[in-house]
Amino acid sequence: MTIDPDKKIELPNGKAEEAADWLLRLQAGSVEPRLKAEFDRWLASSPANRLAWDRTCRTWRNLGLVEPAFRNLWEDAPHLPEKAAGHVSSRRRWSVRHYAGAAMAAAALCLAVLFAPAFFVHIKADYQTSTAESRTIVLEDGSRVQLAAASALSADFTDGRRTVKVLKGEAFFDVVPDTTRPFVVEAKNVTVQVLGTAFDVDLTDGVTQVALAHGSVEASFHNAPPTRLVPGEMLIVDASGAIRKENVPVEDIGGWRNGELYVVDATIGSVVEQIQRYHPAWLTMADKRLAEQRVTGFYDLRDPDRALEALVEPYRGKVHAIGGSARIITRF
Repeated sequence: MTIDPDKKIELPNGKAEEAADWLLRLQAGSVEPRLKAEFDRWLASSPANRLAWDRTCRTWRNLGLVEPAFRNLWEDAPHLPEKAAGHVSSRRRWSVRHYAGAAMAAAALCLAVLFAPAFFVHIKADYQTSTAESRTIVLEDGSRVQLAAASALSADFTDGRRTVKVLKGEAFFDVVPDTTRPFVVEAKNVTVQVLGTAFDVDLTDGVTQVALAHGSVEASFHNAPPTRLVPGEMLIVDASGAIRKENVPVEDIGGWRNGELYVVDATIGSVVEQIQRYHPAWLTMADKRLAEQRVTGFYDLRDPDRALEALVEPYRGKVHAIGGSARIITRF
């Protein structure tokens, strides 16, 4: 059980985490009617939920020891408790213990959001790379995998199957034929089955791409019929399950192995995510509309700053450097 320090009321285990999850979901973007209705039901379903929500919102606000730089993240969210008229004076009445608790709670929330996915990838991965590092892996059957920067995969060669899961990033496969043991690559909700071939698999936020260099593969998404690819074709599956094919020059497939990134009708946001694998600084896009613009082109991964500039300049985007630690991409 956790204790609300102001009201001395115990919160059931997990309620604080539920409230923090709702805060993040409501801050993620525009609040759709379905999401709002779901939140309303959760909030009204128990006094513990209302208390946890109130506590989470006040913790967020009372980080106002410094005027919050991210005020817009909570001011417009539905059902946030109204600020009391005496907000400033009540803030002064908070004890050092309460401030420390609020700061620790917010820090824990941020750390969980930022690092939990990476932690679980680390636990599951048999092979992984760091920023700007690539690696060639020879699997037990002799198949070779070139793992791109900031990428991870696991391998399971049991029960007469060869199964590899791309957990993060991008990988180029050169598979040794073996008709007795199918070679299967799983990437999010896309499954690729081959006998012997070379192909590239790329995961970005919400999009899975499979591009065939030579041989033949069948890619399937959930229960949809398998799609057969021929050399020079790329299969693109987005978060909604929409599937489309694009033609790609064979010589450009897996071009990241030579320090070149070739994209076809990709969003700027997804390309920034790919460049992030090669950039030591943290990259963030402040303009959602800019992130949704679509591009086709070549970008030099050996100079990721120049690649970012070449990516966004045609759309009047600017890359603002904050020392060596961050790059903020905006339209101004």
